[in-house]
Amino acid sequence: MTKQSFIRGTMILLAAGIVNRILGFIPRMTLPRVIGAEGIGIYQMGWPFLSVILTIITGGIPVAIAKLIAEAEAENNETRIRSVLRISLAITISLSLIFTLICVLGASWITSHLLTDSRVYYTFLCMSPMIPIIGISAVYRGYFQGRQNMIPTATSQIMETLIRIVMVLVCSYMMIPYGIEYAAAGAMIGVLAGEIGGLAVLAIHFRWDKKTSPKLPLTPISTTKMTTGRMTNLRKILRISIPITGSKLIGAGSYLLESILIAQSLAIAGISTSLATAQYGALQGMIIPIILLPSALTMSLSVSLVPSLSEAAARKDTKTIHMRLHQSLKLALVTGAPFAVIMFVLAKPICTYMYNQPDVAVMLKMMAPIAIFIYFQAPLQSALQALNKPGSALINTLIGSTVKLALIYWLASKPEMGIQGAVFAINVNIVLVTLLHWNSVVRLLKFRMDGSSFGKIGAAMLLSGLASYFIMYTPWISLTWVRFVSSLLAGFISYLIFITMFRLISLKDIGRLLNMGKKIIR
Repeated sequence: MTKQSFIRGTMILLAAGIVNRILGFIPRMTLPRVIGAEGIGIYQMGWPFLSVILTIITGGIPVAIAKLIAEAEAENNETRIRSVLRISLAITISLSLIFTLICVLGASWITSHLLTDSRVYYTFLCMSPMIPIIGISAVYRGYFQGRQNMIPTATSQIMETLIRIVMVLVCSYMMIPYGIEYAAAGAMIGVLAGEIGGLAVLAIHFRWDKKTSPKLPLTPISTTKMTTGRMTNLRKILRISIPITGSKLIGAGSYLLESILIAQSLAIAGISTSLATAQYGALQGMIIPIILLPSALTMSLSVSLVPSLSEAAARKDTKTIHMRLHQSLKLALVTGAPFAVIMFVLAKPICTYMYNQPDVAVMLKMMAPIAIFIYFQAPLQSALQALNKPGSALINTLIGSTVKLALIYWLASKPEMGIQGAVFAINVNIVLVTLLHWNSVVRLLKFRMDGSSFGKIGAAMLLSGLASYFIMYTPWISLTWVRFVSSLLAGFISYLIFITMFRLISLKDIGRLLNMGKKIIR
């Protein structure tokens, strides 16, 4: 078993996350050119319903597995590790098969009544087999994360992305002659192929792990004690996973209601079904992925944070908890800030060069300043989950979702606002949930961050944004793409200079990251 430190594990997941996000944008940039914005809308429309199902199946179980296995590792209790894994697989597989059957049998009714566009039917059928595959993959990833071995998760994600890149484009292109709804279904078949590849990699890692791990002695126990131990582990899994699942279910449920409400509100505003589908596709399939691109780091931090904080909490090591959380939040802010600036300043050229859709840039410009809250939110939520306060995260998410859905119905139904009203509502939700999570963490841990760090990051964002703006919009050369690339480089380089000047990071930090990157690559 290859066990990594918190920072090294985070860096492994970050490296994989960056590779995945970059590679993942290949089909995202080319797919709109193949099936158009309306096709993207059909492709995206089934995801909210699938997200609800996947949340029920996998929402809290991977976190529970990671937490319990990290605790068992600290005790050198191999028997408990095996028990937790077997119980989690049994729960996940049972739920997966039930929901897959429901989706296949009810596909016609679901797509015609809940998803507001019956053309989603074939896409929905093609995504249904992903339920058990994603469920089992989530269990194995939780197992490896609990053992603080992030390599299997990283390699499976990369394999999944590589397969998806090829298959999404090939399958959608092959199906386009049959109609746009078949092309969207073809893209979903490509996603299914990627999930199968990712699971295969995890299974190989698991078999290799069983062969190479040092065999700890298993204490002989009676049948009665074994049964009691299984029931104890089951109760612990459920006690941890149910509140987390509830919290995520609120988010997934609001995502589903959001897709339904946006379509209905746009119809009230007088927008046709096909145009509403296209606008929803632009928001969910083009703008949101750009916003989430820098979250590769925050997702990596969040995954690594759960077992690290759980282990520290088991030792009652408050100092380590504060240190890890401070590291995570500072990294999330420092690394996410320049992306928020670039997305705001260069919204139109980004949408033009990536999707050939300059008209959707207004949505990106609206969401870019709020993106920093997304990157800050993920480590906070993971901290609440790791420290046995998932109920707080659930309540915070519920409050934010309620406000968001009310605002979507109120604003998106106004003809003068339309889809921009929905974007504004989503922004309010992001800010509100992040602030509520922050308040919960501060009250729980008596945690605080140096206020000057926020001011320094804000100043670095402003100055680098100005540098990027002047290079892009000053006509010093007629070639727009040259100004765009120069503006990107100027924005990132000037930001790096300013955060070094403000001592948010040091040259020693950069050197450590480069050295760690070399080790991870090796």
